[in-house]
Amino acid sequence: MESISTLWFALIDGLADGWLQASWWQVLIAALVFTHITIAAVTIFLHRSQAHRSLDLHPAVSHFFRFWLWLTTGMVTKEWVAIHRKHHAKCETHDDPHSPQTRGIKAVLLTGSEMYRAEAKNEETLAKFGHGTPDDWIERNLYTRYSWQGVGLMLLVNLFLFGAIGASVWALQMAWIPITAAGIINGLAHWWGYRSFEAPDASTNISPWGIIIGGEELHNNHHTYPTSAKLSVKPYEFDIGWAYIRGLEMLGLATVRKTPPKMALGALKPVADSQTLEAIINHRYELMASYGRDLKAACATEMARLKASGQPDPAKQAQLRLAQRWLHRDDDRIPQAVRSQVASARAEHPVLDMLVTMREELRQLWTRTNVSAEQLVADLQAWCKKAEESGIATLQEFALRLRAAHA
Repeated sequence: MESISTLWFALIDGLADGWLQASWWQVLIAALVFTHITIAAVTIFLHRSQAHRSLDLHPAVSHFFRFWLWLTTGMVTKEWVAIHRKHHAKCETHDDPHSPQTRGIKAVLLTGSEMYRAEAKNEETLAKFGHGTPDDWIERNLYTRYSWQGVGLMLLVNLFLFGAIGASVWALQMAWIPITAAGIINGLAHWWGYRSFEAPDASTNISPWGIIIGGEELHNNHHTYPTSAKLSVKPYEFDIGWAYIRGLEMLGLATVRKTPPKMALGALKPVADSQTLEAIINHRYELMASYGRDLKAACATEMARLKASGQPDPAKQAQLRLAQRWLHRDDDRIPQAVRSQVASARAEHPVLDMLVTMREELRQLWTRTNVSAEQLVADLQAWCKKAEESGIATLQEFALRLRAAHA
């Protein structure tokens, strides 16, 4: 009887505290490690490798990520990839599966996972955008066929390892992707944040340090260069997903296909030519970001000049501060509430007005599709000539940079 009682109490103790007999802080660390592996699997395997083909992974690495995602999310690779590719193809339109610009930020934050599940049932989406994803025996007969049995197995594993508190670890795992990916990235990263580049959508960077969500915090960078395996662009940005990819690459377990392009400057050409035009179009986002910094600097110069006049007008200073915040943005991205004040700042400061006008003329080099390449080269040459003769140092220096650009 005593041995049976001992066995019974040992069993109860095991069910309560789990096989590992871990303390609360050890359980917390394990939960954070588990969720971080899940984030790494989503950003490296599903997003960068499968959806955008920006890198190739060793089959063993790919299969580990597939197995882990089956255990921790129940997501099917083909469904996730198809929905994400459709998001890029239809971004910020009513066909976008999860745009807060059309569906509202509250809806995406609170019901983003439901939007994902609804779109996953759309056979047209899967057929059109889900090509090239795994279709082997184990995918068809286990990962896709029994997609939610994996998370059930994960619950049992957590209970076995940690005891009763394992249910809380499992709940955190199940909530992690709906909150971080479906909610924050799909919602907040198309609603609030800063923009390094004027990508043709509402994408934003939530933080320059992409750690918690695997680098996906740099979402504006991603929408600017969607086929890049590296999401960080600026020197001060950090993409932990890229750090993992570089580690895999050094071990021979990954091959990077593409990273963000960097414009090369060479010998200054007498006049811009077709190669200059090609370089400008290929690196237009980088160039416009640089032009934006010049615009902000020009606004700062105008504010300093106004302050040095001895009779600074607070209203005009406020206009210039608004101009500094918004003039570098595309016109349709400037809020309606501040457009009149920004327009007034342009009207009262000819240098700013000229810089914005020239910015729009430069942008037409890649937005006009009904013009021949020869005409675009002629337009570029005319733009450089006009900039160099403007008497504005910022424009003159920028024109010289353009003539030194190489494809």
